[in-house]
Amino acid sequence: MASPRFLLLLFTTLSLTVSSAISGSVVEDLANLQPPSDFNTTIMKNCQHNPSLRYCNSSSMDLKEIFKFTIVASHLCNESKNPNCVHSFDNIDLRNRPKMAPLYLSYSFFWKYCPLTILSIDLSNISLKGSFPKEVICCDQIQALDLSLNGLTGEFPIESFAPLTNLTFLNLSYNYFSESKISDSQFFKRFNSSSFIHSGILPSDRNYTIKAIFLLVGFPICVILMAVCFGWLCFQRPDYLPRMFQRKHKFTPSMLRAATNGFSRKNQMVRSEGVEIYKGTLRDSTQVRIEIYRGCISREKRKEFVEECKVLVELCHKNLVQVLGWCSNRNQRAIVTEWTDGETIEMWLSGSAPPWKQRLKMLIGVVDGMRYLQEHWPEVVYDLRINSVLLSDNHEPLLSRFQVGDQYSNNKKIHKFGIFLLEIITNRRSQEFERGEAGLIEYVRDNYPKNLHKVIDARMKLPENMFDQAKHGIELGLMCTDQSISKHPSLNQISHMINKVYESCLELAPQNHKRSHGDGGKGHKHVQ
Repeated sequence: MASPRFLLLLFTTLSLTVSSAISGSVVEDLANLQPPSDFNTTIMKNCQHNPSLRYCNSSSMDLKEIFKFTIVASHLCNESKNPNCVHSFDNIDLRNRPKMAPLYLSYSFFWKYCPLTILSIDLSNISLKGSFPKEVICCDQIQALDLSLNGLTGEFPIESFAPLTNLTFLNLSYNYFSESKISDSQFFKRFNSSSFIHSGILPSDRNYTIKAIFLLVGFPICVILMAVCFGWLCFQRPDYLPRMFQRKHKFTPSMLRAATNGFSRKNQMVRSEGVEIYKGTLRDSTQVRIEIYRGCISREKRKEFVEECKVLVELCHKNLVQVLGWCSNRNQRAIVTEWTDGETIEMWLSGSAPPWKQRLKMLIGVVDGMRYLQEHWPEVVYDLRINSVLLSDNHEPLLSRFQVGDQYSNNKKIHKFGIFLLEIITNRRSQEFERGEAGLIEYVRDNYPKNLHKVIDARMKLPENMFDQAKHGIELGLMCTDQSISKHPSLNQISHMINKVYESCLELAPQNHKRSHGDGGKGHKHVQ
């Protein structure tokens, strides 16, 4: 603390050297003021009398800066209404002076050499903006600091207050500091909550009330809303949930509606009475075929439908369309299968006129799929018609339109295959005949064996040896459809015969330069 003798010496010197300049304009004209010639001597004497003065401990004494400090100190002492500035300067009081206070705060050299006599700083209600004015903390001997009723923002520098060990009064009320964990620090224990009213540093009572209301009311509401949303996702759009929460193979009407763009006509592939078929895209970009059955059914029927679908999703074979899942509610049922861009066998036969070898390979795939179902899932039946069997991208035949039940006996399945085989070889449809399948069989029998050139698809342009193979295929088809015999060939026997013919066809392929039997009966006389 500076002695009265020091203050007297300091202010006496100032009054003698700059008595003509101490007016309202001095503070504004500091840049033009120069220290008197004996100012260095005065400063040295001051430091001898009181070495603790801040400018005495400066590493490099800037006389011009110290001189400006003494000028500002003299003026600020008077502005703060200290009773006798020659003897004492213990208070900086700039409250309610928003024009004057920022000017003094801008003089960094004053705060750098802040007089040790100052015990109180009042900068309240001076419209301060921005961050905390750290320059005032240079006066680390102060006992009171008031920065209330301002617009200070940002973080409050708690750490910077550590040197202010004498500070017993602090008022930061009515500012806008960022909320901090000041209440957890030792700093807070030195003051009570009145120091921080509406300062933003501590959560206000209103904030506590809002948080309490949120915890007591808002949080349960949020939990309920989350539960509702989760429930909606579970029952309507489980495809948005992580895989662990998704019900495998189970589709909802909302999922199908989203996959088909609202069951748009653009996505509709087939529509008939009670059945609609759509092309759809699932959320994971998988393209699917959605077969929808409309109409209200009993709960028991719905249960049977679901049980059937649980069987169908287990089917796994390269010659079967993969069933991905199902949808079942009161008014709508659906089976979702993989989508194939390939054509049906009927389209394949009509469009590209495939050669005999390709037809044999396709037949092998069909029989393999049939054998898989017979051995592993005998209760599963399928629609074995050339307009129902699909071709995959690599021309593998795919059986589709499955059902679970004992509608077809093995003989019935063999009979269906016989019709399928005859249609493949002849490129004729049973629908073309008045009596349907019976008409097709009768047509082939009437021309077997002498007029087979009229029956076998002439577009294949079969050479003599392959024409003979096609003849054996006709024989097999007639054997499968013969109702007069009690025992038809088994699928294993059919598979063996077709594979043998296919292997023979591969061996005969280099001989395809021989004369074709597709042009009338010219070549048939060689095949008796």
